[in-house]
Amino acid sequence: MSKKIVIVGGVAGGASTAARLRRMDEDSEIIMIERGEYISFANCGLPYYIGGTIEERDNLLLQTPEDMNARFNIDVRVKNEVISIDKEKQEISIKNLNSNEEYKESYDVLVLSPGSTPLRPPIKGIDAENIFSLWNIPDTDKIKSYMDTKKPKRAAVIGGGFIGLEMAENLHDKGLEVSIIEMADQVMAPVDYEMAQIAHNHIRSKNVNLVLEDGVKEFINNNDGSTTVVLQSGDKIETDMIILSIGIRPNSELAKSAELETNKRGGIIVDEYLKTSDDNIYALGDVVEIIDFNTKTKTMVPLAGPANKQGRIVANNIAGRYEKYEGTQGTSIAKVFDLTIASTGINEKTLKKNDLKYKEDYFVALIHSKSNAGYYPGAIPMTIKLIFDRNGKVLGSQIVGYNGVDKRIDVIATAIRFNGTIYDLKKLELAYAPPYSSAKDPVNMAGFTAENILKGDVDVINYDEIETLDMSNTIILDVREDIERQLGFINDSINIPVDELRNRLNELDKDKTIVVYCAIGVRGYIATRILKQNGFKNVMNLNGGYSTFSCMDCNDDNCSAEACSTDVNYDEAGNLESTEDTERKTVKLNACGLQCPGPIMQVFNKMKELEDGDILEVKATDPGFMSDIKTWAERTGNTLLSTKKEENSFLAILKKGSTAVKTQNKEVINPREDKSMVVFSGDLDKAIASFIIANGAASMGREVTMFFTFWGLNILRKDEKVETDKSFMDKMFAKMMPRGSKRLGLSRMNMAGMGSKMIRKVMNDKNIDSLEELIKKAQENGVRIVACAMSMDVMGIKREELIDGVEIGGVANYLGAAENSDVNLFI
Repeated sequence: MSKKIVIVGGVAGGASTAARLRRMDEDSEIIMIERGEYISFANCGLPYYIGGTIEERDNLLLQTPEDMNARFNIDVRVKNEVISIDKEKQEISIKNLNSNEEYKESYDVLVLSPGSTPLRPPIKGIDAENIFSLWNIPDTDKIKSYMDTKKPKRAAVIGGGFIGLEMAENLHDKGLEVSIIEMADQVMAPVDYEMAQIAHNHIRSKNVNLVLEDGVKEFINNNDGSTTVVLQSGDKIETDMIILSIGIRPNSELAKSAELETNKRGGIIVDEYLKTSDDNIYALGDVVEIIDFNTKTKTMVPLAGPANKQGRIVANNIAGRYEKYEGTQGTSIAKVFDLTIASTGINEKTLKKNDLKYKEDYFVALIHSKSNAGYYPGAIPMTIKLIFDRNGKVLGSQIVGYNGVDKRIDVIATAIRFNGTIYDLKKLELAYAPPYSSAKDPVNMAGFTAENILKGDVDVINYDEIETLDMSNTIILDVREDIERQLGFINDSINIPVDELRNRLNELDKDKTIVVYCAIGVRGYIATRILKQNGFKNVMNLNGGYSTFSCMDCNDDNCSAEACSTDVNYDEAGNLESTEDTERKTVKLNACGLQCPGPIMQVFNKMKELEDGDILEVKATDPGFMSDIKTWAERTGNTLLSTKKEENSFLAILKKGSTAVKTQNKEVINPREDKSMVVFSGDLDKAIASFIIANGAASMGREVTMFFTFWGLNILRKDEKVETDKSFMDKMFAKMMPRGSKRLGLSRMNMAGMGSKMIRKVMNDKNIDSLEELIKKAQENGVRIVACAMSMDVMGIKREELIDGVEIGGVANYLGAAENSDVNLFI
């Protein structure tokens, strides 16, 4: 027997219901009523149309009313709004929004899929024309039109959820300066804090101003069309346009007025067949309360995937093919600039909120794995968090990375849907070829790690437990290579590389708790097994390694923690490896054999030849280079991607340009970063030290001024005799003083000039620049060499006696340079 079915809402859930119904029932009358102008549009694609990734607006329109009518014989009425439901008469009242005419329509079955509406809280100034929400095609058109006509240069996004982050990315892609303001301590609520931290740093690396734990107090709309966003903290952000993305509310007014059962949030209560409290009315999508598949509790999950599946189930039930909706799992994924962030199942925040105890009710494995075989080009790390109970049942997972995140989260989501365990994950036979995966897929690796934890092969400690340790009874053991500690280390830790551990066990106290860590956890696990099998009873491995730990306090614009710096790579054995991006130009520099500051100076000069984003691979044999290059990169605005000790040299890989974020809309006082020094001494060793420091500072891009006075003037004298008109006293001074740098003596152990010759020979043998070469390089690097005019007069030294390129100046010249310096030396 044919039925008359009326569907309220024509986007995801409503359109799916209508199409499935017609495929199941050719005879029933189907009417779909949509108060907007469009049906079945790609609302998840709206940000990408604004950003230009999706070029054609028509691509957003998956079905038009005419097409749906032609294919499915469905009466589609757009710009019509259902204003009331009469359950007794099984009749609805409808208003034609074009003509304002009201009419009634009967039904046998009514389906409610009205969706939701973005929140607009009562904040002062929120109704300005440059403050937008993004939810449908008209919203998109308004934003696009505003950007095309007003040409905004700055944008503020309020809210760090899916739409907020997608809009931030697309506005950034359009060239706008973007700020993201989020009241919580993290973006992307479905993931836990340690996973969100990776995203935080990546967002900041894109020169996006990310503001966390601060909300909007007021919008002040200025006469020039801009807006001042006043935050609860008192901080202010100037912007030209604002996107509100602070949550949604269900469109349940119609259901409430019809006295259908709703929850406290306004969600329509439905049974397992998605039927409301009225036998003739079904509901689905953002507006309904459903079962959380993971916890079996009531919740509301506004996601497109579940809404479409619910539409199919509702249609089946209306057609008599009864099917239960078994709950929403919450599987989600988002593109956040270059990163992919995905989650499924329960996060740890929810478990803690429900009073479940870590290591009693649930456990966590945190691994860093490659997207494909490490030896195949393009292998990029991803971070996987796997949550499971004491029986091994998989409760949830979160993954942050670049390539291959989607397929891994889908595998784990499938395991959760079928009540899978960590033991199932380790058994999975997943597709493998070097371009796509590893022989042990990241999902397998997560399963292996989880099994190690449950079986007692390794006990793990999380980043937030480190500060609770009793350090009087604890040893924190860093098993990385010594050179890796240059990238940072946990305070109070000792360093024994894992390959040396067996031979140095006597350095550790078996009665103390040993907390082991490496970069990503792999070597830490190996070290843990070594220790446990050698009589150490209380040993724990740091979950996720130093990469995760270092990222947790990474809340400022200049953070360079390893996990947060997503360009730092480790191989499958957990060893630091070099990073090579085939899309960037890579230049190799051999600075082997040079001593400080030679390698740094070569790096400085080579960087001048490169473009932003280019990669410089530097090899050096100077052991001090590894610490120097880290400081140099930080101070010059370049990025140190990785460092590595090779067999006979040290390797540093740098990227020209910084990932640090520029502070927006705040007055920034330029720090005093110049260097100045007074060179009073004429001793060779002190002269050499002066020019080494000067060249080092210049190679870091600093303005350097060297002010030579009294005996220091001899360093600047020419070696050859210069005929000048001098008084008797001036001539006497000239004969007593060394003429030029080659005649300088040592401050100690001069031994009638033998000391100077010896130190020069040693410097030559060790390939260290001579004083004369250092002076020349200093001039080439732009170091200001100033001779004190007063001292020259006292010492009887004439301008023509000095080497070329020396300025003559007074004390004011020096003091002016000193006022702009953060370092001022007297030598």
